[in-house]
Amino acid sequence: MTTFDDDNANFDDANPPEESNNRTFLLIAGVLGGLVFLGLLCIVGYIIFQRGAANQNVATAAAQGTQQAVTIQAGLTQMGLLQAETLTAAVTNTVPPTNTPVIAEATTTRTATANPATATVGAAFTQIAVSTQTIIPTSTALPKTGFAEDAGVPGLMLIAIALVAVIFLVRRLRTSPS
Repeated sequence: MTTFDDDNANFDDANPPEESNNRTFLLIAGVLGGLVFLGLLCIVGYIIFQRGAANQNVATAAAQGTQQAVTIQAGLTQMGLLQAETLTAAVTNTVPPTNTPVIAEATTTRTATANPATATVGAAFTQIAVSTQTIIPTSTALPKTGFAEDAGVPGLMLIAIALVAVIFLVRRLRTSPS
């Protein structure tokens, strides 16, 4: 009989001891968790304390917009009535026809046909030139309905810088020797 050495007899089945460098990971995880928690607290605080003032500002802006629209509508109505009275009150003198000799038109040869779109554009320009232009007052304010108006640009920039710092920190920890 041959003796056969069992190489697996010398191994322990127990788990190896944990490494001590997990402390750094736990510290960084705790700091990041704390930052997330503080960020959530700031968001909740903003919602609680600032929404009342924002709602008041929205109500004030809506009232001002309504008042401005009423003022513009009243001005347009008065302008329309004034123009209607002016157009009906004006008397025009018509010039009687005269004996003007007819001049014969010179004959020319055309090689290309006239474009109907050009004639339409020309007629439109003529109508614009003949008509009287009135300036209508309108509102030029831009609406404030974007995400940056709600969250604030400085807050967004701070969050972006913090996230970039987290990226650099994580890359540094992954490449550092253990």
